[in-house]
This record gives sequence, C-alpha cells and structure tokens, in this order.
Amino acid sequence: MAGPWEGLPRDFSAELRAEQQSLATEIIREIRAAVPEFSRPLSGQFGAGIQQGVETALAEFTDRVAGLPAPGPRQLRVYRSLGRGELSEGRSLDALQAAFRLGARIAWRRYARVARRRGLAAEQLVTLAEAVFAHIDEVAAASVQGYVDARTDLAGALGRARHRLHDLLLAGADPAELAAAARLADWPLPAQVAAVSLDPRPAARPPGPPPARLPEQVLAGLDVPQPHLLLPDPAVLLADPRLAAALHGRGAVIGPAVPPALAAQSLRWARLVRASLPEAPQRPVDCRERYADLLLLTDPALVRLIAERRLAPLAPLTPKQRDRLAATLLAWLQTGRGTAPEVAARLGIHPQTARQRLHRVHHLFGAALASPDTRLELEIALRATSPAREGRAPRSAQPLPVPPEHRSHPGRQPPSHD
Repeated sequence: MAGPWEGLPRDFSAELRAEQQSLATEIIREIRAAVPEFSRPLSGQFGAGIQQGVETALAEFTDRVAGLPAPGPRQLRVYRSLGRGELSEGRSLDALQAAFRLGARIAWRRYARVARRRGLAAEQLVTLAEAVFAHIDEVAAASVQGYVDARTDLAGALGRARHRLHDLLLAGADPAELAAAARLADWPLPAQVAAVSLDPRPAARPPGPPPARLPEQVLAGLDVPQPHLLLPDPAVLLADPRLAAALHGRGAVIGPAVPPALAAQSLRWARLVRASLPEAPQRPVDCRERYADLLLLTDPALVRLIAERRLAPLAPLTPKQRDRLAATLLAWLQTGRGTAPEVAARLGIHPQTARQRLHRVHHLFGAALASPDTRLELEIALRATSPAREGRAPRSAQPLPVPPEHRSHPGRQPPSHD
C-alpha cells in the first residue's frame, strides 16, 4: 500500500534502525512518567505487552521506510493484543491512545534529528512526519479492533453464562451451584427474585418511541413460547422507570418475590394469574395484589369440590337468584358477618333489599353458617365462582354446581322469590 514512506530514501531505514533500541527505552520511560495508567512496574503479561508493542511498532516503521510490505498478521496480533489488554484491565482506550500519541511525538523528535544529520531536505522532513503519524494511526486502529473484538467475546461469554444461570434458577439448582454460576455470570446473587410472565402476543402499544431496553441485570427468556423475565432485587428494579417502560403493553404479570431457589414457583404463579385474565393487560399486574386469587388458582379441582359441597343450597334457584344470593352471602362474609346496612353499602343496594336477601341466605344455609370452617370454605367457593370478582373482569369460572339431589325434574319449578 502506497503511503508517505514512498517519499523517503530506502537506505534511510538503516539509520533509523540503529536508533530503535534506545528509542524504545525512551518511549517506554516517558509513557510510564506521563500516563498514570502505565506507571506501574512493567512485569508479567502487562509489561511484556507494552515492551513488545513499542518494539514491534518501531521495527515495522523502519521496514516500511525500507520498502517492505504493510504489517502482516504477526504485527496486527501484537497491536490487537494491546487493545485486548486494556479491556482486561477494565479501562477504556483513552490511556492507550494517549500513550500512542506521546510515543509518536518522541519518535518524530528522534527521527528528525537523524534526518537533519543525514541532510534530508525540508520537504522530506515533512514526509517523515506524515509517515510517523500515518503509522501510529494504523497501530491505533488495530488496537481499537482488538478492544472491540475482546468486548464482543466477553459479551458472548457473559451472555452464555447468564443463560445458564437463568436455566439453573428455573430448575431449582442447589445453592452452591447457583452461587458458582452467578459468579461466572457477573450477577450478584440477590436475596430475592421475582419472575415476570409476558404475553407472547403483546397488547397493542400506543404510538410513540420504541420500548425501553431492559436493565442489564434482568435475566430474560424471550425467544420461547411463554416469554418471561427474572428480576433480581425486585423491590429496587420495579421502581426503575426503564423496566416500567419496557413492561408497558407486554401483558406483564409480576410474580411474588421469593428466594432464588424458588424462582420457578414465582414464574408458575405469575403464569397462573396471567392465564386467568380475560386479555393481556396494558399495565403490569402484580401478584402481590392477587394472593387470594393465587390460592384459588393453584388447585382448581379442590376448589370445585368445595363449591359443590358448600354451595349446594343455591343450586335449585334460577341463575339470577343464585347470583344475587351468592353476592349477598359473600358480602356478608367479607364484612365480618355484617349488618344489612353494611352488606347493602358493599353491594350498592337498599338496606331493606339486603335484609330480605340475608334472611333468604340464612334460611337456605341454616346452622352451617355458625361454623368458622364452613364460612371459610364458603368464601373460597364464592370467590372462585362469583362473576363480579369484586369489580374485576370475570374469570372463566363454571356455573354453580348442581348436585344430583337438587337437579330439576319435569314439572318441578324452583321458587321464584329471592
């Protein structure tokens, strides 16, 4: 590749090569004095890398003046390793770039003295300066590529480690295995995690900017039939506006905060609540507000059995009568066996209407209402089957069961009063 080197005498390279060893020593000494990041003793891999980088750059420059080809794979590996070394030291490229600039100035001053002794013309001194700084630009570009490559490799390795950690959390791995995987993933193992279940078909987002990126510490499983997230320290992350923006319109249901070993349970509970919703919510739903629902959803067959047993007195009524008396009984239980005015206030009806319905409820259920266990089972059954669900959207609950002894027969009509 043609460059400013072409304008210099080929035999000038021998005079430059004679300066190479002492010039390398001077450059390294000045870099250590002027760039704080390189002021430590040049020992081990760090020192060897700096020494080799300076000596290779000087040797290559003299080769270019001699008319030899552009840097080959060996030189490029040296320069790229300098960039990789900066990433491994946890630094940006600022210090290395400062060292390059300083080294180029020192080399130019030395080479200019040699050129004046040789008697090079002023135009050739200008060419020499261009050659020095063109060469350092090539060295710097190679080191930047090494830095970028190292960062890409690190991101890939970190991504694989976090994917494995995600899988171990959902598999309920033992604490020692989790702790080791978390260290490899650079993911401080938190006291609590919370899973977030996402709808595979997100609710339509309103017009506006694209969704925000998730915070770095969130573990995500998005390319699966049931996408989800795992949030470390959920109390902190759920207050992060970036997470709130990313979850908006994703049909998100946030599971309970649990120890890491129970992450799979948090996700299971979040999915149960999400499956019970009539449509994907725009705003995230927090399972902490749905613990009673979760209790009912975890064993629907058992809840069904309780309903069949405890709600049998309502079975012979018409659907409209059943709904009214079931709502009245639930309101009475949830107000702590409240008075007719308290029940009326909860249902938004007239106290006299509430009184009449309560009278009917007590007539149907009788002495069973005196038992605390029966009242608990009644509330479970009513919450599971109530179409009102305390103002929430109705769940896909079945109608109240009708035991065989209460099923209608031809010519037999249920009572018409409440």
